[in-house]
Amino acid sequence: MTLPDWLLPFVSIDISLWEKVLRTVVVYLGIAALLRVAGKRLLAQMNSLDLVVVLLLSNVVQNAIIGPDNSVLGGLIGAVVLVGFNALADRVIESSDRGRRLFIGGPSELVRGGQVDEAELRRMGVSRSELEIALRRQGSDGPAAVERATLEPEGEILIDLNPGARPATRDDLEAAVEELRRLLAQRT
Repeated sequence: MTLPDWLLPFVSIDISLWEKVLRTVVVYLGIAALLRVAGKRLLAQMNSLDLVVVLLLSNVVQNAIIGPDNSVLGGLIGAVVLVGFNALADRVIESSDRGRRLFIGGPSELVRGGQVDEAELRRMGVSRSELEIALRRQGSDGPAAVERATLEPEGEILIDLNPGARPATRDDLEAAVEELRRLLAQRT
């Protein structure tokens, strides 16, 4: 049985299935390595130029994945391989500390004991103003109030405030009210 001519562009694959799978996996690994080298900042705190790079990057590698095949079926196969390989990579990385360190990395300490590590900021590609914005968003008055600030592998900056700079909790307020009541009771 032959297919109608109008259906051929949708189902005719111009390269072998194995070549399509191999191309997709190789490009995936190459882009993953490139993003690992580019740093954590690119992943979460993109500016407009970073977005342009990511958009153009997808276009640049498109032909490396599809090769001479422009069929719909070939595109769907590439998409299935890409999503499937990503799911497999996620499972492998999450089940192995070594794999996680290799592909994802670990946190980078940007502030230690109220002191900003300028060398680490430069190495991670984080500007001083980006750090200060992240600190303010999390309730800090500045680096001096921060016990520790880390740039996580996903690109998020997390902070631990010094004990004296932490906001009061409900328990703290209730304890203060009880202390005031006790002091007032002693005066009368």
